[in-house]
Amino acid sequence: MINNYEELSDMHIDVLREIGNIGAGNAATSLGMILDAEVGIQLPKVQITDFDSAVEALGGAEAMTVGVLLNFSGEANGMIMFLLKIEDAENITSILVEEDASGEKGLSDIKLSAIKEIGNILGSAYVNSIALLTGLRIDISVPYIAIDMAGAILSVPIIEFGAVGDKVMFIEEGFFTAEKQLDSDVVMFAEVDTLQRIMGRLGLEV
Repeated sequence: MINNYEELSDMHIDVLREIGNIGAGNAATSLGMILDAEVGIQLPKVQITDFDSAVEALGGAEAMTVGVLLNFSGEANGMIMFLLKIEDAENITSILVEEDASGEKGLSDIKLSAIKEIGNILGSAYVNSIALLTGLRIDISVPYIAIDMAGAILSVPIIEFGAVGDKVMFIEEGFFTAEKQLDSDVVMFAEVDTLQRIMGRLGLEV
């Protein structure tokens, strides 16, 4: 029986990668509905990595980042974070939200609201992928949004889940339309008993 992420075998990690790939595909479909456009996706890069490496992949601890956090609970417990660099957040909201009459730049409240909803829909696409693959009943919380340095944003799962290991599923994904490119990252952390339940439902020994 696995007690932390460090004990995951290569087969377990391959299963998590496949879940990440399916989630990314579903996220692309959901994003296409939001943007009312055909959205393609580059092959996502799915890693099981430590928190420090995830922070570095986001551009370093001081890189300004927009994060949307969802907790999930029920028969599976953990959290998922949808992360955007500031420039990518501004890029995607330029499609959805017209600049206001004052010409104000940056992320206004209405733009942050749009990002929050995008993060909610895309994060839910990942969690729902797990539910569909395993048959587990999973509830998803309301989304929370923050703008802060990458190190500060990722301190949230470190504080909550660090006691059971410092590994997370880190997914680098690239979406594109005919006119826009959106690079984003997803960090997902499931509690150890959830990992055991997922693997068991998929017929793997844990």
